[in-house]
Order: sequence, then C-alpha cells, then structure tokens
Amino acid sequence: MRIAYVINSVEGGGAAQPVPAITRVLRDAGAEVRVFALTPRDRRGLSAMVEAGLDPVVREGGLSDHLAAALWLRRQLLDWRATHIWTSLSRATILGLILGPMLGLPVMSWQHAAFLKPWNRRLMRLLASRALLWIGDSQSVTALTAERLGVPQDRLLCWPIFAADPAMPQARPWQPGETVRIGTLGRLHPVKGYDVLIAALAQLKGASFTLSIAGDGAERERLESLARAAGVAVHFTGYTDDPRAFLSGLHLYVQPSRSEGFCIAAHEALTAGLPVVASAVGELPFSIRQGVTGLTVPPGDPDGLAQVLGTMLTDPARLYIMGEAARRDMLDRFSQDRFAATGAAILNHIRQARA
Repeated sequence: MRIAYVINSVEGGGAAQPVPAITRVLRDAGAEVRVFALTPRDRRGLSAMVEAGLDPVVREGGLSDHLAAALWLRRQLLDWRATHIWTSLSRATILGLILGPMLGLPVMSWQHAAFLKPWNRRLMRLLASRALLWIGDSQSVTALTAERLGVPQDRLLCWPIFAADPAMPQARPWQPGETVRIGTLGRLHPVKGYDVLIAALAQLKGASFTLSIAGDGAERERLESLARAAGVAVHFTGYTDDPRAFLSGLHLYVQPSRSEGFCIAAHEALTAGLPVVASAVGELPFSIRQGVTGLTVPPGDPDGLAQVLGTMLTDPARLYIMGEAARRDMLDRFSQDRFAATGAAILNHIRQARA
C-alpha cells in the first residue's frame, strides 16, 4: 500500500501533532505513506513532519485556486504511484473524492470538524458514496458524519485522534499564597470563545488569578480591547512552539469554545495534570469527567462559566487532585497502545474491503 496522505496545509497546531502520529501507525502496519499539502499557510507544522521522516510535498499555492490544486494533486498521485488516498479536512477531502475514482484509487476520508461550511457540507454529502471508508476522529464527529453526510455504518469507523504521552510534563500543584494561573491554548478566532472567557472572568471580583492565552490570530486586537474594557488582565503570549511548557506552568485550563471537534489542546491539558473547564461541545463532554477531572458549561454562556470558575477558584488546592485524576484518565483511555491498535485495525479493514 502506498498511501497519499492529503492535507490542507502544513499550518501549525492542527497538522503538527496528529499527522506524524497517524502516519507512524500506518507505516508500522506495513503501508508506505507520503504527505501532500495543498498550501503552506504558516508552515509551523512542517518541522514536526520533517522530524518524523515524512518528507512532505507542499504546493506553493493559495486557499481558493481549487482547479490548480486539483491538477497539482493529480500529477503528484500519478508520479508517486499512489495506491490509496487518505484525506484530512474539507478541501483535501473534496479533491480526494473527485480524483480518487477518476484514477481508480480508493479514498479514506478522515473527518475532524464539528462545523462545516454550508457549501462544503453539501458537496461532501454529494460525494460521500465515493469514499471507501469514512473515519471520525472522535465519537461526536463520527456521529455527525453519519448524520450530516449520510454515511452508512458499514463505511464509517472511529479512530480517536489523540494518544496521551506519558512523558508529558506534569503541572505543579498550587501553593498557598500563590496566584492561580489560568491558561488556554489556540488560535485567536471567534469560534474559540475567548470573548466569553473574558466576560466570565470580569465577574470574578476579588479572585486571585492570572490568565494567559497562547495563540495568534486576527482577533487579538479585539480581544485586547475587550479585556481592557472589562478590567481583566490577560497575557497574550502569541504562538508557542512549546505547548507542553506552557501547559505545565498552569494550575487550571479553560476551553470556552463555541464549537470543537476532538480538541487536542484540552486533552493535552488533561494529560499535563490540569483540571479542565470547557464548553460542552464536540468530544469534551465525553472526555471530561464531571467534578472529577473538570467541568463543562453550555457554550457562549459567560454567567455559567463565571459560576464554575468561581467554584474552582474557591478551593485551588483541589485543582492538583483533579489534575492528577485527569492525567491518569487520559493515559488509560487514550493510551498509545490503544491508538496504535485502532489504527492497525482500520488499515486491516481497508485491505479487506479493497480485496
């Protein structure tokens, strides 16, 4: 098997971690894999792929030149003599579903997003039957794929995208007299709900905490303005190439998103031994054990978020106890052995289905 792993870009964050891990499992199971990216974007995910020995092929193109991207991808598939196409995210998936049957190549479409743009959703539903297999990266996205794309159960599997790393640095416990360090990690985009978080923290008068947001994006100026107006001190650290160090320096992690799929950042925070307060979206309600490893609140609800955060801050010594439970839970439920076994079983399923 020569699997062409087609991704949208080598942008930092989304592609930097899962792609090397998934590719490693496919290679260990006997497949040859090469990554093809339709556009570079910020290239921050490229170094992790190169370090993993992937030698990705990156097209120097834009985000909307779809015909040029399709022609480029067709040439790459033929030149590399691919036998299978594995796609990730909407643009790569749509082009893969168009080109795969034309070239006689089976297509496996990996689904991550809880939200799809209306046009992408209609087009993917129209093309859904062209995929040999659809794979959801979580329970929630797998169920959404069946519902919104009309994928039957016999062509739909779930492979949780996250493998907890036992070597993840563990956060230190809060000490009496210390300011509680709250943090969150992600791009500065409305979907992440950082405006909701700022509004919630503005209600916690007298509480001793700091808030750090690690990430870049077009929302930074607006969020800085909201924080100033609300009287909330927020440290915007910008993009971090060492999220582990960022997480290990916190006492509490918050994920106030309006929409999520799996949300790797929150799962990494749990693995780092942090309790997580998050919106009840995507996979987060399944992964956070209520009152044990964290708490969830409705999305877009600053009052509810403020109430939960206030409760957590009244007993900061308990944060470390919850964080230890979170770390144990992640290493058990999302072990690297389980991640690899699921991937190998999916590859075996593909071989049998193709035969």
